[in-house]
Amino acid sequence: MAAKQNYIMAEEQVASDDIPLTSLEDSLFSSEKLDRDSPELWPEQIPGVSEFAPLPNTNKSPVSWDKGLTNEDFHVIQQLGSLSTSSMIMEVKKLHDLAYQLGLEEAKEMTRGKVLNVFRLRRHR
Repeated sequence: MAAKQNYIMAEEQVASDDIPLTSLEDSLFSSEKLDRDSPELWPEQIPGVSEFAPLPNTNKSPVSWDKGLTNEDFHVIQQLGSLSTSSMIMEVKKLHDLAYQLGLEEAKEMTRGKVLNVFRLRRHR
């Protein structure tokens, strides 16, 4: 088996030594003239593409998400942006716990309102 591998390797080496590099380069040369424009691959707009890839807006209008934010809001945004992944997860967990507590308090107040009959319908006579 080793003799067969040596024979194959020797045969490949002889085959690559037989072809001089200049003739190899000449065989790869193309005389095709490329003096024409490239063909247009998609001459018509594909229906529905604009829904998924909207054209960029050339008008550089100011962003609307920052209207009404205070300096304190920008400071909080900066702080949240500088958090590591684990710190950000902890902040999200804190917000989740806070939202849960708020929901419990709201449910308690709604129950209190029903008991005190705050939500009764007023009938106009």
